[in-house]
Amino acid sequence: MTRKRVEVAAGVLLRADGRYLLGQRGPDTVYAGYWEFPGGKVEAGETPAQALCRELDEELGIRVTHLRPWMLREHLYEHAHVRLHFFEVSAWEGEPHGKVHSVLDWVLPEQATREPMLPANGPILKALRLPRLMAITHAGEQGIDAQLAALDRALADGLRLVQVREPALDSSLRERFAREVVARVHGCGGLVLLNGDPDLARTVGADGVHLPARMLAILNERPDCPWVGASCHDRGELERAATLGLDYALLGPVAPTASHPGQAGLGWTRFTELVAGLPLPVLALGGLQPENMEKARDAGAHGIAAIRGAWSV
Repeated sequence: MTRKRVEVAAGVLLRADGRYLLGQRGPDTVYAGYWEFPGGKVEAGETPAQALCRELDEELGIRVTHLRPWMLREHLYEHAHVRLHFFEVSAWEGEPHGKVHSVLDWVLPEQATREPMLPANGPILKALRLPRLMAITHAGEQGIDAQLAALDRALADGLRLVQVREPALDSSLRERFAREVVARVHGCGGLVLLNGDPDLARTVGADGVHLPARMLAILNERPDCPWVGASCHDRGELERAATLGLDYALLGPVAPTASHPGQAGLGWTRFTELVAGLPLPVLALGGLQPENMEKARDAGAHGIAAIRGAWSV
């Protein structure tokens, strides 16, 4: 059956306290009672961004002053093939109030979702649980004690996403180190990914696995872990990560790095081009510091990942 394709713009309104806005559809609408992100159909002559600004004015009575491209998700409903252009909305004028929704609710990412959710909106909720800063360990270079001390400082400052990447440690030492990282990060409510080893990730109780590009290239299905991401360097690898249903990707290097001297970075313009229209969040990697966060997100990144930059704070 051929379904009409409908372009829709959806807004993830984000408050400073980390909460995002959901609305419950009214009783006289299709999918009455379902929860959704506010937004609506892109009309002829509009860009998705223009459509979202118009819809948020009509639905919530606000004027958007800053939005960012985030992800594109597709869903086959019985009546249509819907393409949802998701934007993060970080600034607006006015107080949102329900002009078309029965109820509005500001939700913390770690809270249980509102049910029932519109099917096309559901996968977005997991992406919103992914922290914005990923710190990548390098205990093999700076020493385990120094790395754990840096981890404790970063956790105290709010870090909640760590990738354990330790090719220089032997297997037994890597396992002991990974267990220690998992214990400390989980004690703060954060997530830990193990680089390149799904079995070790499960053994040490990590939340998932991060795939280097060489593993991404040969896998035929997603590893059986709650969280799975991958390192990517071009559009083809990003699309493969999306096809496998991964939860996120890293893309870089954006800027020159100490680990790849002499290699030019992608730059933000090329980064934006590569991540456009993807259905999964992408973190920018390579030569970045936490102070690059706003520029990265304006370029379409979910956040940033860093090795040295994440531990020098």
